[in-house]
Amino acid sequence: MRSLRPKPLHHLCGRPMVLYVLDAVAHEEVVATVVVVGHAGTWVETSLKQRARDDAHLTFVEQSEQLGTGHAVSVAMSAVTNEIGDTDGDVLIVPGDTPLLRHETIAELLAHHWASGAALTILSAILDDPYGYGRVIRAKDGSVARIVEERDASDEERAINEVNTSIMVVRESLLGPALRRIGRQNSQNEFYLTDLAAELHDTGHVTSALLLRDPAEAAGVNDRAQLADAESVLRRRINERWMMSGVTLWDPSNTYIDADVVIEADVSLLPGTILKGRCVIERGAQVGPYAFLTDSHVGEGAVVGSVEATGAHVGEGAQVGSYAVLRSGAKVAPGEVVAPFHYL
Repeated sequence: MRSLRPKPLHHLCGRPMVLYVLDAVAHEEVVATVVVVGHAGTWVETSLKQRARDDAHLTFVEQSEQLGTGHAVSVAMSAVTNEIGDTDGDVLIVPGDTPLLRHETIAELLAHHWASGAALTILSAILDDPYGYGRVIRAKDGSVARIVEERDASDEERAINEVNTSIMVVRESLLGPALRRIGRQNSQNEFYLTDLAAELHDTGHVTSALLLRDPAEAAGVNDRAQLADAESVLRRRINERWMMSGVTLWDPSNTYIDADVVIEADVSLLPGTILKGRCVIERGAQVGPYAFLTDSHVGEGAVVGSVEATGAHVGEGAQVGSYAVLRSGAKVAPGEVVAPFHYL
C-alpha cells in the first residue's frame, strides 16, 4: 500500500515543504546548511538545488540506514565539521517537516543560546494535549535534565505538558563526542537525538530551553490533514504580507496565492482568484473574480476577468474578458481587448 505520509518535498503553496524550513534557518550567523537525505536522496538533492535560495550553501549527506534521529545527525557530523572548521561554533538542528517555523523564532533561539552560554538549548512548547511528544524533564535549577519520549515515559512523566519540538542548538565541539556515547536502550532500538540533553546535563554542561510562544510553529506534518492545516496557515501569512504591501484582496479567505508569486502595489485581486507558480502581477492591475492564473504575467493597469491562463503574458493596460482561456505562450498586446469566451 502506498504511504500517504507527506514528505519534505510535498508542496505547500507551490513550494516544497522543506524550503520553508530552509528559509527559517537562513541567518547571517549560519555559514552552511547540511541536509540529511535518505530514500530518493538524489531526487531530493536535485530538487532543492533548483529551488533553494542562492545563499543557502547546501551540503547533502545520505543516511542509508534509518537508525533514528541521533544517527541522522551522526551521519552529518563530518560535513558539519568541515563547514565549521577550527572555530568552536554551534550546530542548529531542525527537522524538515516543520514548514510553519518562523525566521524570527530561530533568531530568538540562537540569541537565547548564546546569551545563556549553554552547551545545548532546545525549543520547547506547552501543549494542552502533549500525547505523542517527548516530555521535557526539568532539574531543580530549571535546566533541562533530560527528554523522555512518549513510549518510554512513566505515567508521571506523561502528565508533563512541556514538550520537545525536535529543534535545538548544540555546541559543535561537544556534539560529536556526546552522540558517540548515546545508546539504543529504548522501545524503538534507535539512537535518540533527545538523549543529548541527559548526556550533556549529567556531565556538568549547561542545558537550557526556550519556550515557544506559538506551539503551532513547530508542529510536524505527519498526514494529509496536517498538510492541509499547514497550508491554510501559510496562505493566510502570504495574503497578510501582500495586503501589508499595498495589495487589495477583496476576500482574503477566498484568495489563493502561491509563495513564489510577485505582486506590485495597488493591485486588486477579486474573490476566488488563484495565482499559482511564478505569476507576476504589475502595479494597478485587476484580476478576477475567479481567475485561475499559472506562471503568467499581467502588465501594469491590465484588467483580467474570470480567466484561465497558463504561461501567458497580458500587456500593459490590456483587458481580457471573463471566461477567456489563454494557452501557454499566449500574448495579449498592450491595450488590446480580448472578448469574453475567447480562446487564445
